[in-house]
Amino acid sequence: MTNHYRIAIASVSLSIFVACAFTGCDRLMSSRYAQLVQDADGKSAQGDFERAINLYEAALDDSPRCAEIHYKLALLYDDKMNDPLGALHHFRRYLALSPNGSHANDVKNSMKRDEVAALTTLSGDSVVTRAEAARLRNENLNLHKELEARAGTLRSGSEKSKASDASSTKNASKKSGGRTYIVQSGDTLASISRKFYKSPRRWETILNANKESIHNPENLKVGQTLVIP
Repeated sequence: MTNHYRIAIASVSLSIFVACAFTGCDRLMSSRYAQLVQDADGKSAQGDFERAINLYEAALDDSPRCAEIHYKLALLYDDKMNDPLGALHHFRRYLALSPNGSHANDVKNSMKRDEVAALTTLSGDSVVTRAEAARLRNENLNLHKELEARAGTLRSGSEKSKASDASSTKNASKKSGGRTYIVQSGDTLASISRKFYKSPRRWETILNANKESIHNPENLKVGQTLVIP
């Protein structure tokens, strides 16, 4: 057997070994990725959102398959953690990895809402203009006054209000085809809207359908029954 022949055989053997090694590595990584995503989904369903976020982030890499994980992370930051900045980061990563993905339109709409929320959270001359900050403060003040006035009206006739609430809920339920939802821990009007309408933008529709029973839109009561129109 000549040296050239031996070298050729060794080269082929090495190529086969390397190919098998990479295949085994890919399978191992895919298995770990699937397990992390499965565990994260389970923690999210159990309401352990911080642990779910940690597991999702551990599964991230720069491959297009991670677009869906970025979307799930954005929803957790948006709906459960009340962190619009964190949500914006993952919404942007989703669009970068999957610009024409199935969630692209929802992501773009959610980003517009989160950008406003982030500006409100970080309001100040270094982030928004003085006029814009004043406008936001006035809107918040008017909203608080409206909520306080509504709460005072409800308190003044508690018994009558309870009977009215029950009647209104019953009538609204009939109009909506009897569809209701019981508020869970961590729920917001935006997350409930996303659950039923596949978009967070119809939260005002839910609020209007339950305006007699929702005293503070930013603080839903766990166990409260809402009518979904």
